[in-house]
Amino acid sequence: MAAADSVAVIGLGRFGTALALELMAAGTEVLGIDGDEDIVQSLNGRLTQVVRADSTKEEALRQLGVHEFDRAVVGIGTDIEASILTGSLLVNFKVPNVWAKAISEPHGRILDQIGVHHVVYPEHDMGRRVAHLVRGAMLDYIQFEDDFAMVKTVTPVELVGRRLGDTGMRARHDVTIVAVHRKGEGFTYATADTVLDEGDTVIVAGRTASAERFAQLR
Repeated sequence: MAAADSVAVIGLGRFGTALALELMAAGTEVLGIDGDEDIVQSLNGRLTQVVRADSTKEEALRQLGVHEFDRAVVGIGTDIEASILTGSLLVNFKVPNVWAKAISEPHGRILDQIGVHHVVYPEHDMGRRVAHLVRGAMLDYIQFEDDFAMVKTVTPVELVGRRLGDTGMRARHDVTIVAVHRKGEGFTYATADTVLDEGDTVIVAGRTASAERFAQLR
């Protein structure tokens, strides 16, 4: 029986390996599966368990107990057929949460149609994110669904030395400052009484266009 805080990561290329190691660093147990013996050997001892197996074979996955996991990730990218077959098996196993990497829109649509719960486009999403960073003065950028984003940027001059509650931020810019970072300190939640200093870094939340416009202020 799989542990409660455990994830099966199938396909250990760059995406799958980075994901698996990040999960391990966060204290999550990881079963890694790949068809390449060299990759498996390179990750031996770095994951909770890593094995060589053909993930398109139902019996192979059952022998590894993948059907008992609550969460699984298909990181297979270059072999679209293997990605789809593996995703289909996980869905048929009724794994409650299945993520799968898609390398194109058609690939993603098929994964969605076979019942994969979360389809991700790592290269596409990263490309969009970097495009926003290149366009503006943002230090970091995360976009969510329904046209909402969070932006990391520097404090504009018009807010320096003023209580946030006195600035009319929401009315003027249609955004909310949710956190502040001062040099030598960590991030803290922003409140109406927070007074920003020159050089402070802020996290701003709001509609994508509004958050981007705010990041342009100086």
